[in-house]
Amino acid sequence: MATVAIVYHSGYGHTARVAEHVRRGVLRADGVDAVVMTAEQPDWRALDDADAIVLGAPTYMGSVSAAFKTFMDQTSRQWLGQAWKDKLAAGFTNSGGLSGDKLSVLFQLQLFASQHGMLWVPFPLMPTGTGPDDLNRMGSHLGLMTQSDNAPAELTPPAGDIRTAELFGEHVAARVKRWSESA
Repeated sequence: MATVAIVYHSGYGHTARVAEHVRRGVLRADGVDAVVMTAEQPDWRALDDADAIVLGAPTYMGSVSAAFKTFMDQTSRQWLGQAWKDKLAAGFTNSGGLSGDKLSVLFQLQLFASQHGMLWVPFPLMPTGTGPDDLNRMGSHLGLMTQSDNAPAELTPPAGDIRTAELFGEHVAARVKRWSESA
């Protein structure tokens, strides 16, 4: 069975909610399992054994959070041994603003994955509009972008972003199946 590891940091619970829905999407694919962990307590063995790693961080001041950056910095052993070379990688981010400079975070995650020799999975879901119930309402194709209002994580991100997160997980899982079957 192929495995997707989802590692994330969540300052206020919103990114954790997105990670859970990405996991649900991954599990929709037959023959693909998902393991979820926080950046503060990574399961290094699960990350090393995974077929794909999905990276998730909130956007703080145009960058990943400090906790997620610490996780990135702790991967030097994996980098040195090329432990993640040729794994699939994808990323997501959440912020309070509609833009919030989320694209810079997705670039940061993609560059990090590339430094590890990973292969980035884009997100080709066409946007259906810009309302809270629409899919991919921010029109991101590099990875998943979600937006949370100033409300508890149980209420936001809105329904469209949550459905988009599940489609993102499903998309990553389908790429993992395809990649692992052709290897």
